[in-house]
Amino acid sequence: MSTPAGASGSLNWKEIDLVLSELALPGSLIQEIHQPRHDRLVLHLFRAGEQSMLLISLSPRFPRMHALTEKLPNPGTPLRFASFLRSHIRGGRIETAEQLRAMSDPSLGERIVKITVRRGEDVNVLWVRLWGAAANAILTDESDVILDAFYRRPKKGEISREILEPRGKGSGHPRAKVTGTPEYSVRELPGEGSFNEKLEALYADLEGKGDRERAAAQAEAELEISENKLLSNLERLRARLSEYGNLERYRELGNLLTSNLHLVVRGERWIRVQDFFHENVLVEIELRPELTPAQNAESYYDRHRKARLGRSKVQDEIENLEATLGRIRAQRAALAANPDAQSLVTVAKDAARARKPLHETDVPGLVFVSPPFRILVGRTAAENDELLRKRVRGNDWWFHARDWPGAYVFVKAQPGKSLPLETMLDAATLAVHFSKGKTSGQGDVYYTRVKYLRRAKGARRGTVLPTQEKNLHVKIDPARIERLKTGAPPGASS
Repeated sequence: MSTPAGASGSLNWKEIDLVLSELALPGSLIQEIHQPRHDRLVLHLFRAGEQSMLLISLSPRFPRMHALTEKLPNPGTPLRFASFLRSHIRGGRIETAEQLRAMSDPSLGERIVKITVRRGEDVNVLWVRLWGAAANAILTDESDVILDAFYRRPKKGEISREILEPRGKGSGHPRAKVTGTPEYSVRELPGEGSFNEKLEALYADLEGKGDRERAAAQAEAELEISENKLLSNLERLRARLSEYGNLERYRELGNLLTSNLHLVVRGERWIRVQDFFHENVLVEIELRPELTPAQNAESYYDRHRKARLGRSKVQDEIENLEATLGRIRAQRAALAANPDAQSLVTVAKDAARARKPLHETDVPGLVFVSPPFRILVGRTAAENDELLRKRVRGNDWWFHARDWPGAYVFVKAQPGKSLPLETMLDAATLAVHFSKGKTSGQGDVYYTRVKYLRRAKGARRGTVLPTQEKNLHVKIDPARIERLKTGAPPGASS
């Protein structure tokens, strides 16, 4: 009768005999050995002018050995057991390859293959046991002393310098104890070619389906976790954004104090003035007693500037998270139609990466706002390099004073918005202001998109060469610099 593989998908002893008879391993030269995955080996063989490959899989689900026609990827760094076998049997010739017979009944096989290899004067034996969860490959010398094992199992005595008991410690293969030995036969497998070729096709399909199912489940889980994490972050950021709703009030209070400096007494905690922003009603403004009147006004401008920068940063983060969330949802929608296991693994990794915590660290250099754009200024080579590598993208804008050493000034692009002249003048003015040409009061500035910058080979860190750049001539306007420092909108008076 035709008997299917067991629950583990392993070969029965008659199938192993057929595999070995088709392979005709004796006389084969072992040219190379590699370990494409953690649970399998591939021996590259040469015999009678022909090359072939032998797969030894020690997977608990599908332990097997058979000829291999499709080359498997070889890891860049050789894995441990493959390296060990290379040093002991590569270049050797297989003298015998046979299945052990059962101790209780020599007419039965034990699903243990003994491969004897001679290399010069040395003779070693590669034992391949295909027992599902107990599968292993063990190399011994002629006296059955273990040199090393694929799976090192000290409790079973399968470690170096122990004497190998091929059938395991105890009374041998579990089947030897069973009365009424079951009958086995070679399965009728679909496809064309030899039994080895049919086995290769069968297990490629079985493992491929399993890999895809596991990868799909992992990708779906990662995507769901990432989507939930992104939604949680968005909720938190939107709540923070609402806290910036009254940031303009800080600027108004600064203006009220500036207009009433003559009434501010140092050391007082409060001052009451008419609020000309709100129909001249009386309003009390809290003061810091240790500051001068002018410093108290400046403190409100500073709070306004920081709140504006914070709001701009939160808005950027919300836009980035919303874009990421859209991508995650699109990937979830397309997941069911993706049969490629490797692509699914990539999707899972990208999803895990997308939900990493947002970086709350300060941006290097200085940050200004030219609503609704953020302007980043790197004052040193280190700050310039940090901004270039980690804080800007291809569509952001780069400004730099022409013919003068100085800061890199970046304007963060806004989706769907072109760069207005006022923001260009703000960025160009900052580029001249933070350059060696500041004392001249004016200068030429070139600008281009970040994607049109290329790093200069052999130059100091952060040095770039612009292409497709344009030129802008500006004069330093103190009022513009002051507005950028206080964070006031264009046209605002202090």
